[in-house]
Amino acid sequence: MAISDRDPAQNVRRKNRFKRIKTVVQAVVLLGVAMLIYRAVWGTATYAEPDKRTWNSDHGFVALSYFGVGRSGTPKLIAKNELNSQLKALHNQGYRTISQQDILDYYGSGKPLPDKALFLSFEDGRNDSALFAEPMLEKYNFKATFLSYAGKLGNGDNKFVQAKEMLKLRKSGFWELGSNGYRLSYINVFDNDGSFLGQKTEKELKNKSEVAYYNHYLMDFVRDENMIPTEDRGQMEARIGLDYKLMRDVYTDKLGYVPGLYMIMHANSLGGGMNRLVTDANEKEIEALFRLHFAREGGAFNGKSGSVYDLTRVQSQPYWSTNHLLMAIGNDSGQKMTFVQGEKSRAADWTALSGAAEFDENEIVLTSPAGAEGMAYLKGSDGYGDVSLTAKLTGNVVGKQSLYLRYDREKDAFVRVALADNEIAVEQKKPGQAVERLFGAKLSDVTWDDEDLALSKAAVYTKAQTAAGLEPHTSIPANIAKSRRIGVELAGGKLRLKVDGKTLLGGRAIDASIAQGGVALSSEASKQNEKDDIYDGRFVDVTVKSLGSDGGSDGASGADSHGSGSSDGSGDREAKLLYRNTNEGLQGMISGVKHGFNRVVDWFIDTF
Repeated sequence: MAISDRDPAQNVRRKNRFKRIKTVVQAVVLLGVAMLIYRAVWGTATYAEPDKRTWNSDHGFVALSYFGVGRSGTPKLIAKNELNSQLKALHNQGYRTISQQDILDYYGSGKPLPDKALFLSFEDGRNDSALFAEPMLEKYNFKATFLSYAGKLGNGDNKFVQAKEMLKLRKSGFWELGSNGYRLSYINVFDNDGSFLGQKTEKELKNKSEVAYYNHYLMDFVRDENMIPTEDRGQMEARIGLDYKLMRDVYTDKLGYVPGLYMIMHANSLGGGMNRLVTDANEKEIEALFRLHFAREGGAFNGKSGSVYDLTRVQSQPYWSTNHLLMAIGNDSGQKMTFVQGEKSRAADWTALSGAAEFDENEIVLTSPAGAEGMAYLKGSDGYGDVSLTAKLTGNVVGKQSLYLRYDREKDAFVRVALADNEIAVEQKKPGQAVERLFGAKLSDVTWDDEDLALSKAAVYTKAQTAAGLEPHTSIPANIAKSRRIGVELAGGKLRLKVDGKTLLGGRAIDASIAQGGVALSSEASKQNEKDDIYDGRFVDVTVKSLGSDGGSDGASGADSHGSGSSDGSGDREAKLLYRNTNEGLQGMISGVKHGFNRVVDWFIDTF
């Protein structure tokens, strides 16, 4: 019987019952959030000051920042569990946090630092950053700097921590305060068609993918559509000076003092080809108002010859794995890193030939070295010949994830299926010869929400560039992920390939010299991502089966079969299970319940 046919009173009772259930669940979620807020802001734990008499290093320090922290993570916010993993890994290999004063003492009077000194910060002034990071600072006895925009204080935007709560955070000893500036606003904005948009606030730039050129409010003269300044030097200096005055006035009024540390938005602009008069105007104000300035982002290491007004930090991106962060810090600082392995029982099946591999339930995260290929080799697979390999590749679209079959390491021969920058390719390498491309195809378009993007195009540009506009937006942002299910079957001398259930190759001939070899996974950064030469390949539910040699079907086998020795539906062949990395039995049930619960909680938090 349809619901509409039921007694109206029964319908009302059902609706009321649903409302009660929703209210109870909502109350539980809000109570949990309230408890976390209480712990973060009014908790009783206090920071234990380190014994600085044991510090004896003059080899500089690493600076690390996070834009924001979320419960489960977003393209902009790192998940709290991943943040914990990263901070735990740094703590376990001896990193100890230093304060703003420690940096001043290091450069000003040569005082030593810990052997592995870490300066930690959280930018943007978000409530969720304080909420989720505070318990981790307590756990590892880490000190961090909490940065804010002065213009957000007292403006009624509850997404940002306000002055009263900032002072309570500072009182615990785990936090110091810093500033990202007064406002997040843009000037000299042009869209992709070359149209002049003028000056825009962050909220006014709803469709960031349509912005071709822009500059931060403090990073240039205000210009017209012909890129001719509409203000003279004195007016420019007065406008920039006013922003710093507003910073000073707001912080003095709301906090009682001006934070000593500044991270200008956008990083890397000062001295980066911009007008020297604008650089001079900013530097004059910065040195008058602040004691420390992180002017740059992208490099983690600050050496002995550095300057307190030209410091650099690396901002860990939400999509970075723990090993990605460790790889970046190790590459910048030259310090040796011990990479995290995850579940040892699953890791035991693989040999990391290069890079670092982490095993978490049914996912293998393979992190490449900087500017090179990361590779993991399946142990005991050296003699594999006719096999099928299926996996979900879930890493970021901009990057390269590859599946290797018949990989003969001695002869350097293989067959490879590579997913790179939203294109799929099949390649072979005969012994002693170059890699040969056998097949290539662009995959279906990738979509993303505009809110997933962050403006990162600040630059020096000319009228000729703005007039030309940009080609229609086809490049995929570096932070956008996409899951692709790959099924590849190599039997006899033919390869068959499926992507997301669709057959792309029904039987491509493979050279007879590539007869047998191992199974391997690889990852590599894309040249399209100019800011990051390290990449996390993500391989989920990797399954390998042996095949008979009597021919094949027109599709990749094994995609849905999980039983050892079971038929895979590909002609007359029997597929014997050789390796499977999936969640099964009790572990699969527990994982499903956990992820389902997290989705429900996230939905309630986002909705209510």
